[in-house]
Amino acid sequence: MTAIPYVNGRPHVGHALELVETDVLARHRRQRGDEVRFQTGTDDNALKNVQGAEAEGISPQEYVARVADRFLTLRASLDLSFDDFIKTSSDPRHTPGVHRLWNACAEQGDFYRKSYSGLYCVGCETFYTDDELVAGRCPEHGTVPDLVEETNWFFRLSRYQEQLHDLISSDTLRIEPASRKREVLSFIESGLEDFSASRSMARARGWGVPVPGDPDQVIYVWFDALGNYITAPGYGADDAKFRYWWQESDARVHVIGKGIIRFHAVYWPAMLLSAGVRLPDTIFVHEYLTAGGQKISKSAGNADDPADIATTYGTEALRWWMLRDVARAGDTDYTAERLVARSNEDLANNLGNLVNRTVSMVNRYRDGVIPAAALDNPAADALRLARSEATARIDQSLADFDFRRAVEAVTRIGDEGNRYVEAVRPWELAKAERTANAEPTALDTVLAELVATCHDIAEHLQPFLPTAADRIAAQCGNGGPKVAQPTPVFPRLEPPRI
Repeated sequence: MTAIPYVNGRPHVGHALELVETDVLARHRRQRGDEVRFQTGTDDNALKNVQGAEAEGISPQEYVARVADRFLTLRASLDLSFDDFIKTSSDPRHTPGVHRLWNACAEQGDFYRKSYSGLYCVGCETFYTDDELVAGRCPEHGTVPDLVEETNWFFRLSRYQEQLHDLISSDTLRIEPASRKREVLSFIESGLEDFSASRSMARARGWGVPVPGDPDQVIYVWFDALGNYITAPGYGADDAKFRYWWQESDARVHVIGKGIIRFHAVYWPAMLLSAGVRLPDTIFVHEYLTAGGQKISKSAGNADDPADIATTYGTEALRWWMLRDVARAGDTDYTAERLVARSNEDLANNLGNLVNRTVSMVNRYRDGVIPAAALDNPAADALRLARSEATARIDQSLADFDFRRAVEAVTRIGDEGNRYVEAVRPWELAKAERTANAEPTALDTVLAELVATCHDIAEHLQPFLPTAADRIAAQCGNGGPKVAQPTPVFPRLEPPRI
């Protein structure tokens, strides 16, 4: 499950990172035979969405419907395979489920009314203490928070401090990478304070999920939005479906950005503990993409639309750059130049080149007929080792959420395949057949090895570049006796003009 972004603007390339990473995890588990439910969506009920609608002079309903559809269209632009897309303002499953969650927590005595004042960032939809601000500004958005005074419902987060610490420190609730686990434990150890779980209807402009039994209050957008992870699979609407996909499933995995870790790793599991609902098993926290070293945001003017990037350079180039170049620790700067360079190096020059050479030679030397593979081929030892180790390397890397290391297992096969071609020089073996009446065994062995290698590349690429994987498999005959005519699998890209 991905986090669900506020729909107060067009998607940017930072949103695409989380979607692509989650898509890879889902496709990989399906490829291994698991039943997978990949869920994403949009958080419609935030105050910043109301402000966005007011700025355009339209209703919040019109505004969030239009912008949410832009996120939904990323399915095609990014070649995504999500199974469910929830829009929290309009999906009929959501409000009943959020009400059920609220009432379950209320039955445990975990809400109480309190008057308070605090510094509130609309962008984060959260309160900050003076110590958490940076020069008086929100550490995430760089804006000066508003002073808010209200009487709201508070959730007893402090009640769950010890239990949360035990769950996370024991990895019962696994947080990856380890640095983020330490961050969460440190936050818990500093002492958890109860948080405001509602907002006045007036300040929310009447937008949001009403508090059950209190028409003057709406449910705090984070309490509402976090509920999507269980309302979409049926909590409050379809008990059998919810039991199947959440309560009784083997694993529940969240993929989120580092800026919202407190909500997902502290608030959310505490809410579930209160409601008596099973917790997620794993929370993977990814870093940010930046532009010019700065956080990507609409206000900064550096928020490239992933659909536009995919149109210009191709979906596969964008997906590959995110998997191959984005660091597991520390932010990564996005530039079109880096995307082009990585695509040309790995896809066009390495994997695509090997497939093109292989298919071309089988057509040229064997009329497209794939020779029988030889059991013994010492010249291919390094190549066969790369092929034999790839599955385990990919499995372990993705279990560790290390996407770089996972795709390197594929490029390693391409590297070894191209080295093998240069070492055995099949064009010389073909010449020897013609001029010296040599037996075809040597060339057959090489060509069969290369076709088998390309089949492996197609198989291993399925979670990462599924459409390209299908093209490679088709060129190599899709398991049939003949290869197709060679067509470049990956175009060579031109760098952007300055």
